[in-house]
This record gives sequence, C-alpha cells and structure tokens, in this order.
Amino acid sequence: MNKNQVTGRVDQLTGKVKEIAGKVVGNEKLEAEGKLEQASGKVEATYGDVKENAKDKARRVIDKI
Repeated sequence: MNKNQVTGRVDQLTGKVKEIAGKVVGNEKLEAEGKLEQASGKVEATYGDVKENAKDKARRVIDKI
C-alpha cells in the first residue's frame, strides 16, 4: 500500500463524515464539501492503486528475467 492509497481513502472517509454531518445539521455547504472531498479522495486512491499495480507488474517481469 502506498501513500496515495492511504491518503485517498482517508479523504474519502473524512468526506463521508462531513457529508453526513452536513445533512444532520442542515448545512448544505458542509455536505457539498464532503462530497467533493470524497470524489477527490477516490481519484487519489485510484491513482495509488494504478501506481501499485504497475510496480507489482514490473516486479513480476523483473523476477522472470
């Protein structure tokens, strides 16, 4: 697991908490901020997943040599 994967998933969780808190207290701005943070976190986590998969594939190729 790399830094991007961890940061992205933490951002997704934080965003979900903000979204729910915004709904509970009726704060649309906080709710929207939470949704945006979730989306941003998903992008970063996906980037981290792709990066990790590329490293794993490269290791497999090197191991075959």
